[in-house]
Amino acid sequence: MSAICDRFRGFLPVVVDVETGGFDAERHALLEMAVCIIEMDGDGVLHPGKVHQCNIEPFPGAELDPKSLEFTGIDPGHPLRDAKSEIEALRLLFRPVRRALREENCQRAVMVAHNPVFDLAFVNAALRRTGYKRSPFHPFSAFDTATLSGLAFGQTVLARAVAAAGLDWDSRAAHTALYDAERTARLFCAIVNRWDNLVRLEAWRELVAGGQRGAESGKPATG
Repeated sequence: MSAICDRFRGFLPVVVDVETGGFDAERHALLEMAVCIIEMDGDGVLHPGKVHQCNIEPFPGAELDPKSLEFTGIDPGHPLRDAKSEIEALRLLFRPVRRALREENCQRAVMVAHNPVFDLAFVNAALRRTGYKRSPFHPFSAFDTATLSGLAFGQTVLARAVAAAGLDWDSRAAHTALYDAERTARLFCAIVNRWDNLVRLEAWRELVAGGQRGAESGKPATG
């Protein structure tokens, strides 16, 4: 059986996407957040798990950039948003992460995001504002799917990277935390699975080549 804790040195990859009211994590509101826990099957293949999402109330004194709201299409005051306070949202979203850490015997969650500097800054700012203790996430380590996509596909924009990976992209659903987290999770799995397949193929080629060398020398491939 393959274990995800062994694949990532005791870390559990968890995709995070946030939607905000601007670019400054200290001044602008955190408005949406979604997490998707990465799972591994018995063959060592990664798959996205369930996506957990929460709409979030702007913290007291938060600023909202009209251009950011126009870009995301979020109306913070919409009566049907069912938004939670930052502390409520963190508790709700971190609960399944903590459960997965226990089940997978992992030490810490590591954030997976497209340009995670942005997402991690907003999450860490919310942790400081709320006084939330013992976040399941590593405070600064992260996997960046923009960098990984640049390596694997020559693309760094999320929509183009997703397409290059052979996955669907719906521009009408984009820029919501739920959709972007789910697509980022699929992209991350596609890249890691492709890499692992290449490693297995290379190991198989080495095994075949070793057998051929052994046959040519009249000796077994292994001692």
